[in-house]
Amino acid sequence: MARDIRAFADADGTNWGVEVRMPSASNAMVMFRHPGGGTGRLDRYAWYHWHGPESRSVTSRVSPATVMKTLGHPELEVLFRRSMPVSAGTHPLNEHRTG
Repeated sequence: MARDIRAFADADGTNWGVEVRMPSASNAMVMFRHPGGGTGRLDRYAWYHWHGPESRSVTSRVSPATVMKTLGHPELEVLFRRSMPVSAGTHPLNEHRTG
């Protein structure tokens, strides 16, 4: 099954690949894939809260393609600003300190 991936350029010009994962009735994970690929240590994620008709039924599930259609550049900018690293080791406060 092919994933729907869209390009997104952040404020510093990095071109991220965006995909929607783990959709439920009321939210979905939006993954920002770093162009370096490889280990994925620079990938980021954010939760998108869905307000469509599926969100009112616990047995429903919104499709990734439907969520992707609603994500314009302004929505992606907000999600990227709120995003978190997938790998905890990428945060500057997690550096190994000596002394």
